[in-house]
Amino acid sequence: MTNRTPEPAYPAKDVAILYGDKELYARIGKVAEQDGGKELVESFEIPIRSGKAWVLKKGQLCRLSTPHGPQVGDLNIFSLHNPRERFWAARTRQLHASHVSVGDRLWSNLPYLRPLVTIVADSLRDYGVDEVGGRCHDLLGTRCDPYVNKLLSGDDFDYQCHSNLVRAVLPYGLTEADVHDVLNVFQVTGLNQDGKYFMASSPSKPGDYFTLFAETDLLCALSTCPGGDLSMHGWGENSAQRMLDTCRPLHVSVYEISNKDEILKGWKESERPGYKGMHGLKLPVFGQ
Repeated sequence: MTNRTPEPAYPAKDVAILYGDKELYARIGKVAEQDGGKELVESFEIPIRSGKAWVLKKGQLCRLSTPHGPQVGDLNIFSLHNPRERFWAARTRQLHASHVSVGDRLWSNLPYLRPLVTIVADSLRDYGVDEVGGRCHDLLGTRCDPYVNKLLSGDDFDYQCHSNLVRAVLPYGLTEADVHDVLNVFQVTGLNQDGKYFMASSPSKPGDYFTLFAETDLLCALSTCPGGDLSMHGWGENSAQRMLDTCRPLHVSVYEISNKDEILKGWKESERPGYKGMHGLKLPVFGQ
């Protein structure tokens, strides 16, 4: 095997297509990092092995944090006005990377394909690659669920991330079918030498954070993973009991940027790419 580094498969003709205006997002990131320049709209804590959904309006900031120490969170994002449009983990992984941080964006599914949020602050942005190839804020894997738990262990468990997200979105008129692949925030993962997915302990400490800027009106939902900080993990009733001591709440804060005219100068709500084709189909015309 050579040391050749292959070129990314999804280059853009203009870097701004994928990352936006760097000066604009630098201004937003500065506000996200500092104490002032923004007004608190909503703040709440999500208990262990639970989930909650909330509205995030375009132009607002959303800060996810670990006030009590390391804890993994599984994030879903929907368009507020059209929940058929939702976060697409696979395309985001192709456009950006297997693990995301400041400057990366979370994109929506087809036929919409636009950024839902841009990551503007991340206290773990310098985590890099650890000694076994692990990276933080994972798009390689997805949420744990009661079906794979039953498959692998034979046990029932109602507080996997999938189930937590199902309960979180029900008050908004959504169902289990709407829960989708996640961003695993504060989670370290990678692929081993055999190409198999692995998880490692979360590096987050009390006060670590991950901040998103909303590119359109959104419904967000977050699960506090029943695996806690993933310093140990497994499937089945015995593993669920062992992992309980590693579980901690997560905190969510939503902010309105104070000086929008200055900070958001040049920003506009994200748009679809504008594909006008019909996928090669032609509408039938009577008589032809």
